[in-house]
Amino acid sequence: MNSNTSTQPVAPPTYLAQYAQTRKRTVSICAPLETEDYVVQPVEFVSPPKWHLGHTTWFFETFILKPHLPEYEEFNPQYNFVFNSYYEAVGARVVRTDRGNLSRPTVTDIYQYRHHVDEAMALLLSYPHLPKEIEELVTLGLNHEEQHQELLLTDIKYILGHNPLLPPYNHSYPTAEASLNQESYIKMPADLYEIGYKGNAFYFDNEKGRHQVYLGAYELCTQLVSTAAYLEFMEAGGYKDHKYWHADGWEWVKNNQQEAPLYWHKINKEWHHYTLRGLEKINPTEPVTHVSWYEAAAFAAWKGQRLPTEFEWEAAAPKLNWGQRWEWTESAYLPYPNYIKAPGALGEYNGKFMINQMVLRGASDFTPPNHSRLTYRNFFQPVMQWQLTGIRLAK
Repeated sequence: MNSNTSTQPVAPPTYLAQYAQTRKRTVSICAPLETEDYVVQPVEFVSPPKWHLGHTTWFFETFILKPHLPEYEEFNPQYNFVFNSYYEAVGARVVRTDRGNLSRPTVTDIYQYRHHVDEAMALLLSYPHLPKEIEELVTLGLNHEEQHQELLLTDIKYILGHNPLLPPYNHSYPTAEASLNQESYIKMPADLYEIGYKGNAFYFDNEKGRHQVYLGAYELCTQLVSTAAYLEFMEAGGYKDHKYWHADGWEWVKNNQQEAPLYWHKINKEWHHYTLRGLEKINPTEPVTHVSWYEAAAFAAWKGQRLPTEFEWEAAAPKLNWGQRWEWTESAYLPYPNYIKAPGALGEYNGKFMINQMVLRGASDFTPPNHSRLTYRNFFQPVMQWQLTGIRLAK
């Protein structure tokens, strides 16, 4: 810390309290796991839970403690190689596909690492008035950890949902909110709409660059597509008729013999799906989930409709009930006008992924409290199903 900060007023304890609360929630997500569950990596895009625990800790150590707390002692110099995710500017790292091969460091080691960093962060955050740079880095680090909390839940679900025993994560995990409301549509007039973040709270850099977008008149469904509606698509031969699919999507269906959303299993002629409570019969009133962009677009085509653009979604969202599922949009993930990547390693956070990805809007049942907003831009490749993704129709 700079020596001149000692003469400044003591900062409110909000950062320390927020830090402690956020870090505690990550640990609580892992509480139902057995030690063996922490290590598994079934596929490349799923990271072992213990890697998430280490990586989120590495973020605070690398970007805050090492450059801003002179007396800080690095826990283990090798951890930069182990827990760096994709930051080229920070140095070499373990290949992503090898994260599941890391039997060492142990789960115990990683929890000791978290404790070491948490103690140092508590010291830093208890200092008198923090420079704005550190406040901004802490806020980014907390939002980064909240992103990984959602990834933790989806990765844990993938790990356990691909275990042949289909073991439950938590028998009492809440069920999804069912919807019995009649399907209706919100009519939005042709107009210029303001898009992008506006305010003084936290936002990611891909949300800034507020600008006007002209939208022709359109309608957006008030309800997410239900499991029952998606089952109709399946039973009508939706996965067997090429005319509903984009070319890449149809190749994906054929190459993977795709016939249902992720985690669906047909048992004694009835569809079941894996949930965090274990294997259950599908609930026809729940929003369908774990569908790829290809599946979402094909379903919309089958219905004679389409997916909304991310701009249509944002303009109409104040009139919608959203937040149960990440909603696929028709928009490719691209920068807003005048977007400029931040300098240094943190500039790699969003900008370099603006290619070959589709935008999702909203939030999901796995999204941490207070981590969602109308302008939040999530993004994944169109093939991805493992997040809590759903469908909202437009016309």
